[in-house]
Amino acid sequence: MAEKRRSYNAQPVSDLSTAILDPVLKRRAGISVGLVQSWEEIVGPKVASTSRPEKIQWPRRAHEDDPYQPATLIIACEGLAAMRIQHEATEIIGRINGYLGFPAIGRIKIVQKPILHPHAKPKPELRPLTSGESEKLAGRVSVIEDEGLRKSLEALGRAVIGRRK
Repeated sequence: MAEKRRSYNAQPVSDLSTAILDPVLKRRAGISVGLVQSWEEIVGPKVASTSRPEKIQWPRRAHEDDPYQPATLIIACEGLAAMRIQHEATEIIGRINGYLGFPAIGRIKIVQKPILHPHAKPKPELRPLTSGESEKLAGRVSVIEDEGLRKSLEALGRAVIGRRK
């Protein structure tokens, strides 16, 4: 018998972690790593940025002869995203079932929670304005009578000019 040859090539960490996490997630939450990883492609970037799949709840079957019933997908989302998800629920269910390859999800349950944004961009650092730029900006906003509006527009101008290199 030939032994299985050992490969010394590097394996991606994502492949190794998926092999470890997938059985745990299936047992604990009834959800697969693939669904979590593909969430943005399934629901779109707008919904995905403010939501995440939490758990799939399968209905209990008293006997093996009971008919198949689809599960409930629990989605964690932020306040305003809940309304969007509720309106797009049938479309989201269709996309998820298309991804999974069978009608696994029958309804969506929404749980409102704060969602961490791993892709949130930090605010850019603004460079200090030169004296000429400051004077030009002050001259442009000096014609505005309302002091609050003038200060707001000046701050906006500083931000716009400060981003330029």
